[in-house]
Amino acid sequence: MDPCRKLCKLTGEAIGRFRMIGEGDRVLVGLSGGKDSFALLHVLHELRRRAPVRFEVIAATFDPGFPEFNLEGIRAYCRERNWEHHTVSLPIAQILEEKRFTGAPCVLCSRLRRGKLSGLAAELGCGKLALGQHFDDIAASFLMSLCRGQGLSTMGPNVATHEGNLRVIRPFVLAPEALIREAVSAWELPRAGICQYESQLEEGDRAFFRKLVDELAERIPNLRSNFCSSLGRIEAEHLLDPRYLFQSEQQGNEP
Repeated sequence: MDPCRKLCKLTGEAIGRFRMIGEGDRVLVGLSGGKDSFALLHVLHELRRRAPVRFEVIAATFDPGFPEFNLEGIRAYCRERNWEHHTVSLPIAQILEEKRFTGAPCVLCSRLRRGKLSGLAAELGCGKLALGQHFDDIAASFLMSLCRGQGLSTMGPNVATHEGNLRVIRPFVLAPEALIREAVSAWELPRAGICQYESQLEEGDRAFFRKLVDELAERIPNLRSNFCSSLGRIEAEHLLDPRYLFQSEQQGNEP
């Protein structure tokens, strides 16, 4: 099957399974300028044309103020396709300096970016914020949480936020990164530019666990599909959380 068609199929399956988009929804898509977010925007516009429900797709780009960030190229690409596109901005480097932030820059940047996009979603009447994380991101996030003692958790496909009625959805939750890479090869995407903290990102936890997923996949056949299946079938009584001990017995005794 053509990579673009396969990506659309997996995305449609994820949207239906996790009830991400409904009739009349206005969906704000976080368009960073990377391959994943551009692919998500392409796929949602394609699905919108033939979906059984009516919904709107609006793109939004967070401009971090980095010298090489290609905001104009991203704007032009959307304009050529008549895609509605908005921009929110914050001078990340200046904020990090003012706050004397010593942690990983992406932690604060992600928090600020999400806040600005959530605010824009409210202004535009969007109840859904769609992000481009794919299954490899989901798997890496789970391993990070597991190994850092943060619980059995990952990036959810349809998650409520603290910002009113806004929900964060991840339509690529079933799609591996390799498939997205194949699909975007058919499009001439603009270059997003380089994050000035890229070298630090390459040394962080997320990069490490992303590489670990690739290494495990070399050893274990069908790793990603097995991983996806396991994340969708939780055996709570066989974990170490006492809240779930004897749960089946308690349910069986209920009148």
